[in-house]
Amino acid sequence: MEKKHTETKEQSRLRAFLTGDRLKAALPLIGFVIILLVMHIATDGRILTPKKLRLLFSQIYYPTIVATGVFFIMTLGSIDFTEGSTLGVASIVVSVLSFYSIPLAILGGILTGAAIGAINGFFHVKFRLPSFIVTICTMYLFRGVCAYFTTETAVPASNAIKALDQDWLKITITLAVLAVAFFLFKFTRIGNDVKAVGSGETAARFSGVRTGRVKFLAFVAAGALTGLAAFVNVIKVGSITATAGNQLETQILISLVLGGLPITGGAKVRFSNIIIGTLMYAILNSGLSILGYEPQVQQLIKGIVFLIFVALTIDRKALKVIK
Repeated sequence: MEKKHTETKEQSRLRAFLTGDRLKAALPLIGFVIILLVMHIATDGRILTPKKLRLLFSQIYYPTIVATGVFFIMTLGSIDFTEGSTLGVASIVVSVLSFYSIPLAILGGILTGAAIGAINGFFHVKFRLPSFIVTICTMYLFRGVCAYFTTETAVPASNAIKALDQDWLKITITLAVLAVAFFLFKFTRIGNDVKAVGSGETAARFSGVRTGRVKFLAFVAAGALTGLAAFVNVIKVGSITATAGNQLETQILISLVLGGLPITGGAKVRFSNIIIGTLMYAILNSGLSILGYEPQVQQLIKGIVFLIFVALTIDRKALKVIK
């Protein structure tokens, strides 16, 4: 009789796990392992060779930096579609200033990104426009600016900045950004404030959070990080064309959702969403390329995987319009 009671209790715990938040929290890691195993088998282990791994990691440095900034915006329950155009414009500034001074080029890229973020934040907060409407408009605006300066020819960077294309430097910058962001998110009021706004802006305001300032600064910080990512991008590519940063906003959004970040933001956001998501996207992208699929087929597969993860991880109880 006691054994039967014990089995029923264990079954109850298992059922609670399978239907509860713990499973949803574990899904990104489970998905990462599954995609890694599938790609490892499908490519006959080629995806994990030293050469392919180095190529894979070289593709995630600046997207990880950008995703870190967007992470804070999405935690607010907002969204930003300007990462690609911001990266393009900031990369042009970095390239031009690199002929004068490398530190000046880095500062110029960061300030350019911060300025674009400030424009997004200003219109979003001051005029209370939904973030996706504001950033879609500015996305086209700054994509046009990028195209204007690169129409006739690519914008070259100096040889001095191209000489900085070293893995150790890109790894150091990426890890430094992640470390600082983790500290701010986990151990300071900033993390609590952005999660509070994402969980409920009205309640956060009544609890003393200056919601407008939090949202504005989140967009400025995200823009500044994209400007820093532009420096990493320039030392890799050497010159900037009209396609710089093309589709980056889609890649970042998919990466963060694959990493388990709820599109509604709030308290259930985890910093690990950034790392798991960017790695998962890179492995999926690299694996599909190794298998030789056409770009259209790759987009189809990525879209299917993205939809599956959204369906499995979305919190329908907290579902609301993106702010």
